[in-house]
Amino acid sequence: VQLQASGGGLVQAGGSLRLSCRFSVRTFGSFDMGWFRQAPGKEREIVAAVSKSGGSTYYADSVKGRFTISRDNAKNNMYLQMNNLKPEDTADYYCAAKWRGTIPAQESDYDYWGQGTQVTVSS
Repeated sequence: VQLQASGGGLVQAGGSLRLSCRFSVRTFGSFDMGWFRQAPGKEREIVAAVSKSGGSTYYADSVKGRFTISRDNAKNNMYLQMNNLKPEDTADYYCAAKWRGTIPAQESDYDYWGQGTQVTVSS
């Protein structure tokens, strides 16, 4: 199983970015998915998570109302639409997958991780 995150970049405060995570196998619909981020000097934290069917979602309080997580099981893709970005959203963003339990779960519960994609929000 491989996950590939993309879509990061440099954006001004108030702007938007859309992250994508490509899942390598057809059993994508068997996995809960999550987006995590790690800012310089800080621990990695969960940003959002989506259940296997897409019917349930979770958001960290810091991104509620600004970020939207979604998935397309037919295309093996997951997305994170980020609007009204703030400088404090600057971080490396990672996608992750797990097949047991429920969302959002602990970081250690996620079985597979993609490489990070960097998001930088300038003030």
